[in-house]
Amino acid sequence: MPTPLEAMFTKTRKENRAALIAYLPAGFPSAQGCKNAIAVLAKAGVDAVEIGFPYSDPVMDGPTIQRAADISLKGGTGATEVFSTLKFAHDIGLPAVVMTYWNPIERFGLDRFAQEMAGNGGSGVITPDLTIEESEQWKISTSAAGINTIYVVAPSTNNDRLARVTAQCSGFVYAASLMGVTGARADLSSGGHDLVARIRKTTELPVAVGLGVSTRAQARTVAGYADGVIVGSAFIKALLDAKDEASGLEAIGELAKELAAGVREGR
Repeated sequence: MPTPLEAMFTKTRKENRAALIAYLPAGFPSAQGCKNAIAVLAKAGVDAVEIGFPYSDPVMDGPTIQRAADISLKGGTGATEVFSTLKFAHDIGLPAVVMTYWNPIERFGLDRFAQEMAGNGGSGVITPDLTIEESEQWKISTSAAGINTIYVVAPSTNNDRLARVTAQCSGFVYAASLMGVTGARADLSSGGHDLVARIRKTTELPVAVGLGVSTRAQARTVAGYADGVIVGSAFIKALLDAKDEASGLEAIGELAKELAAGVREGR
């Protein structure tokens, strides 16, 4: 049986468009505030949500996401809050995955983490710092739980390794469009387009591009060649810059509508 994430990509492919995937750390701007934000994003046209497991040493994350993760951690966010947020997204009909560094999974227990994911309606887990060579036990746990394993590839990934990594992915392949940390950018790198073209030679899985998208025009561009457009820092910055939660929610709702229009204009 397909996961909600897989079913979502089947739907968007039939509609000949890319999916809009939003990223927010659990517990940001607060435990309830994150759920409120997810509800707003769903209503504004986001197709799926990527829930971040805040971590004290986020090597892939830029300053915006690091600030949000710090706020979340200071608020006491841990596995319980991550799974509660996951369940909320699932209950309102939004396919949801968790992005987490490996250490929290290892501390929680591989089988237990995978089962909690499935039990709370999660479709899969993105593990940016887990290599396929170290994934044997994780693959066993996720297979038993029926959830997707999503690995990250970058422009520096050579063709031989690209084929080996995408063969271990399910749900979608996460294409980091440029070298470096996350963050909204004024100009998009051409690396995303080239990387997606290379990925398509290795797999028929959907390919979602992350790192840098913050405007309707950028979403339109990426949607022209990718199956999914991942936006995180732009939503987080809107919440960080807002004078209060209500105005932050209004800001991300407007941004999501613009980005949702952009992905629908891409083809």
